[in-house]
Amino acid sequence: MVRFILRRLFLLVITMFLVSMAVFLIVESSPGNIAKNILGAFITPEQEASFLKQMGLDKPVTTRYLIWLTGSDWIAEDKVGMPLERIVTERDFVEWWARNEEGQLVRWKLAGDTLLAIVKQSDGEVIEKVDDSRWITDENGVSRFWGLNTNNQAVRWEKGSDNEVWTFIVGTGWQKATGGPIEYIPLKKGFLRGDPGVSLRTGRPVSKTLFVRLRNSMVLAGIAFVIVMPLALVLGIIAGLKEGSLKDRFLSISGMTFSVIPEFATGIFLILILSNWLGLVPGATVFGEKAPWERPDMLILPVLTLTLIELGYVLRITRASMADVMRSAYIRTAYLKGIPNYKVVMKHAVRNALIAPITVIMLHVNWLMGGIVIVEVVFGYPGLGQYLLDSALYKDINALQAGTMIMVLIAVGTQLIADILYTFLNPRIRYS
Repeated sequence: MVRFILRRLFLLVITMFLVSMAVFLIVESSPGNIAKNILGAFITPEQEASFLKQMGLDKPVTTRYLIWLTGSDWIAEDKVGMPLERIVTERDFVEWWARNEEGQLVRWKLAGDTLLAIVKQSDGEVIEKVDDSRWITDENGVSRFWGLNTNNQAVRWEKGSDNEVWTFIVGTGWQKATGGPIEYIPLKKGFLRGDPGVSLRTGRPVSKTLFVRLRNSMVLAGIAFVIVMPLALVLGIIAGLKEGSLKDRFLSISGMTFSVIPEFATGIFLILILSNWLGLVPGATVFGEKAPWERPDMLILPVLTLTLIELGYVLRITRASMADVMRSAYIRTAYLKGIPNYKVVMKHAVRNALIAPITVIMLHVNWLMGGIVIVEVVFGYPGLGQYLLDSALYKDINALQAGTMIMVLIAVGTQLIADILYTFLNPRIRYS
């Protein structure tokens, strides 16, 4: 068993690596224009090229994949020659600073040909001072400097450069400047170190927003899972034991009815009845800064919608599996031996009948985490599914790639758990 788990963990790592490449290539090649999504449809080709260069999207796809996976700060540190530090402000924005020889946090900006150091004091005050001594002149007489600018980028300046840079400032619009950086390295620690970058849509770290959205979806999916799975298994077993009876027909028809009705129709129907007509529960989930469990009344309708949808599907799978097991030869042999009915059912039938439902349940864990986007949209629930949808529509590549990888990790992890559970349900299954 231990060898099997270790082997599966190794395969999980290989799978995640291969999937990461696939996810990256799919997101990179998906339709949409990031520059136009962020800056508007009427930007000029020069403005678009300048924006893509500042975002590091002009680099080869292999370089972008390496930076997305392992980060760019280690590359920038080698260029700048100073240790770099990532700071998250009180408003959840990211700031990158270099640590100079005096131990001070510093960034730079260029005013004409004058290099200005922006130094953060120990009390938080920021001062500016001339720092022209850092220019390095090569054999051709060109003065260059690698440093950090105020946009969380490691950049290479050249003194006297007439390079044109288009910068978009909110509330002001596009501003054209000359003497801008020649090269940009947007800073991030990389997905493997928990920093997939900053959201292009919100300007905040993807990792923190993704954690909150994942937590919200786990709360919603977890409550629905705890309610629906035991209930569906019990009802499915009852229906399978009484195959063809009135009880079986009622449970099967009810389960099929709930499972074929679209999620949005079930959600809207529940809002109409329980919220609008009866006024029993809120019809929307507006949490603001609160966690979902602080407003349990807002969870009732989303959880009920998921429960009705999942209940019918898992019930019918369990019912079919149980009915098939009860017709097996070894079950008939157990009855012929005079074994009591409850022992036959609980010791022999139920364990084998649960193998198929366990597979379905583990697959539906993935659906509950990422596929409940329709339910989240209907109720305005701030979960992971809606976050991925918004990111895809906006082509927020940092958020979309990180969220997709989290979903893949959940999918592979749940299948590992399912394989382990099989060994306890069926003694004939052994893993070496």
